[in-house]
Amino acid sequence: MRTALVIFVSVLAAFPAVAEQHHRDPLNDLEIDKLRDTAQEPEARLKLYVEFARTRLENLEKVRTDEKVQNRDELTRDALQDFLDVYDELNTNVDTFADRGDDLRKALKPVIEADTEFGSKLRAFKSSLGSRPESQKDFTFLLGSSLDAIDAGMKDHRDLLAEQEETFKHKKKDKKHGSE
Repeated sequence: MRTALVIFVSVLAAFPAVAEQHHRDPLNDLEIDKLRDTAQEPEARLKLYVEFARTRLENLEKVRTDEKVQNRDELTRDALQDFLDVYDELNTNVDTFADRGDDLRKALKPVIEADTEFGSKLRAFKSSLGSRPESQKDFTFLLGSSLDAIDAGMKDHRDLLAEQEETFKHKKKDKKHGSE
């Protein structure tokens, strides 16, 4: 009984290590270096995240259309997960810069444009699965999560932009009145 308990505890202790081995970083070393160089620059950093997310969607499209691709379903899941991970990081960075009080008005405009683009591309991908119902069920959760993230992100980004335009408009007025 004691041996079985030790084995059980050992298996449980090893499980997180095994699970972590399968987690992939969606960014490559060059992308990580670029982000590191823009850590304090909201506009440059958010543009990079938009670029990286766009690249992940382009990869999804290549996987979907290339007839030579093997393991299409696995690669499609990976591409969707990579997109979602990068997009989530984009949102985290927007929140971080906003919490710091940075002026994101200029930085948010390309993000909002990308939200629309990403949503359109993912909806087109979803409709293309209509002809392959067996594949559609494989991606329903991940695709739904990606679309939900984009829809929520688009609303949050637009709301933040409106909030920032109001905030910085008042700061500019206050600055003018303070110098007179």
